[in-house]
Amino acid sequence: MKRKRSFSLFSSALLSLSLLLAACTGQQANTGQPTTSGEPSNSPAPAEQIELKMGYYSDPPTQKKMEELLAKFMAKHPNIKITTETGPHAQFFQKLNTQIAGGTAPDLWLSDGVKVFEFAERGAVKDLRELIERDLKPEEYYGIEANRGPGGEIWGVPQGLQIGVLYYNKALFDKAQLKYPQADWTWDQVKEAAELLTIDANGKNAKDPAFDAKKVSEYGFTIFGNAIGVSRGWFPLMKAYGGGVLDSSLQKAVLDSPENQQAIQWMVDGMQKGIFPDPVDLQSFQDPFKPFLSGVSAMQIDIYAARVKMRDAGLQFDVVPLPAGPTGKRFAPSIANSWVISKSADEKKTQAAWEWIKYWATDDEAQKEWASLGEAIPVKKTVAEAVLTSDTSLNAKAYLDSLEFAGTLDANAVFGEWRKQFEDQMLPVFSGQMSVEQGLKNTNEAIQKVLDEFYKK
Repeated sequence: MKRKRSFSLFSSALLSLSLLLAACTGQQANTGQPTTSGEPSNSPAPAEQIELKMGYYSDPPTQKKMEELLAKFMAKHPNIKITTETGPHAQFFQKLNTQIAGGTAPDLWLSDGVKVFEFAERGAVKDLRELIERDLKPEEYYGIEANRGPGGEIWGVPQGLQIGVLYYNKALFDKAQLKYPQADWTWDQVKEAAELLTIDANGKNAKDPAFDAKKVSEYGFTIFGNAIGVSRGWFPLMKAYGGGVLDSSLQKAVLDSPENQQAIQWMVDGMQKGIFPDPVDLQSFQDPFKPFLSGVSAMQIDIYAARVKMRDAGLQFDVVPLPAGPTGKRFAPSIANSWVISKSADEKKTQAAWEWIKYWATDDEAQKEWASLGEAIPVKKTVAEAVLTSDTSLNAKAYLDSLEFAGTLDANAVFGEWRKQFEDQMLPVFSGQMSVEQGLKNTNEAIQKVLDEFYKK
């Protein structure tokens, strides 16, 4: 034992001497890293360069801002290079579906909120739960729960939030000498106001016995019975009435209910009276949003981003939360457009993609810059509150208040298919060719068939 201890002390002395001599002569200890001259170096190894392909849908203003934010991100992360693929919404997702099928999808992409589960349930994106729990505090963000799967998975991190509210044309209300909609309105109050706001070619409103419903020049309210009605028409109305399309499993259709019948009958009655444009009326406008944008409709359900086009159209408008149903229930449709990571991305690319998502979610300035476009509500709650409370051009508080009773759109893997079935099957109802009861029964069967074809393979 003593001999071994002496040898150990001797070795330690030699090591200390060699280090001292190296320091005195300017030599470096050997760390195994060569210098440019071939000698070992203490400098850390450069970070490995990672190249990512990112996809997102855009228009010119959003593309410009996204590229600016990407440049700032890459300046902070010089080892990550991101190339992008972008385009208008429909074309982008058409190409993306082809890429996914062919195994050439981007490493990460911006998903429309209603498509997140379509990608997830088809095995195209990764579960981000562990990364979120490691680096984010979900309670500080809007919309994360919207991406949670039945097994606790979280398939995406929100990029921006949309929320449905009631938009109204102040000029048309002023002309009719009516008080503006209030936050405590019911859907029946909307209909009552719509009757007074609907004007025919002779200047008669819908309450006048001489009113001609076939010659309407101004409508009181536009509510959609087609596919876009899932966020701006039939869906939020049915939910406010206590109904809906799917049950909590999102695999069973529940359209054929008294609550849904009552809600749809409310719509049909308004269309038959001429105070809401029916499907034929909307076709005459070519663009279903044109009645409100052109100033010939006094009210409309729409999302946060609609403010941009309304301002561009020069409308005098404001917003209030969506009205309450007959039992006092309120429902505001919400959509959390989200960043997702491709299932095929390797671990290095996954971590690099996560750095971008984390930057987007946590960087206040990045969130504020994106919010300056008016395209979406920031997902970080503190930033959202600051942005919306500083907007004095309208009742921006209505968007925040609506989050208290917001809900998703029953989006699942076949959201697009069942929504199309609703539009097709309910067209005869909104056109006055079929009863509400029969229409909902037919629609329920058609939607259940779509659900069964996917979930019961």
